[in-house]
Amino acid sequence: MSRGKVLIIVGDATETVDTLYPFYRLIEAGMQPVIAAPEKRRYQMVLHEVKPGWTITKEWEGYSIMADITFAEIKPEEYLGIFFSGGRAPEYIREDEDLIRITQWFFDNNKPCGSVCHGVEIPARADRVRGRKMATVAKCKFDLEVCGGIYVNEPSVVDGNLVSGRTFHDNGHFVKHWIALLEEEAKKR
Repeated sequence: MSRGKVLIIVGDATETVDTLYPFYRLIEAGMQPVIAAPEKRRYQMVLHEVKPGWTITKEWEGYSIMADITFAEIKPEEYLGIFFSGGRAPEYIREDEDLIRITQWFFDNNKPCGSVCHGVEIPARADRVRGRKMATVAKCKFDLEVCGGIYVNEPSVVDGNLVSGRTFHDNGHFVKHWIALLEEEAKKR
């Protein structure tokens, strides 16, 4: 029996390792990951890496993942927490009014929020990073700071209910702290 449901936010071009590492860690912790997206359909994930000799990120097609629920269908009080995956998806889905509503609810109700890489673009757009310390990929430092957040160049940053890492390379450092917050939240139910 699941200890509770947890949202993972995706769209097309969500980064594969950013998404699947927390997905399987939730299962390992006895929780049910629920993939949420603009529409209930299969989404194409990607792989990102800065190759030797390159100064920008190269992108390859990764696995695909099926959305379990649409943003519009989400009743946030049914979930323990939320995770904002990286890749290019956040740039394209962050204007979704339902996603903004959901994001604000988790922050305003002090529920566990996890973010990696470009995931920061969603809570930044929802005006929930003001005064908050966060790690994110360096190229999103501007997006964080222009919205009032405080950039920290560390593999794991915990600021109250918000846990963040810079890229999937940091998964082994920050996801465990987010899982610990979710376990505490599950005990309250």
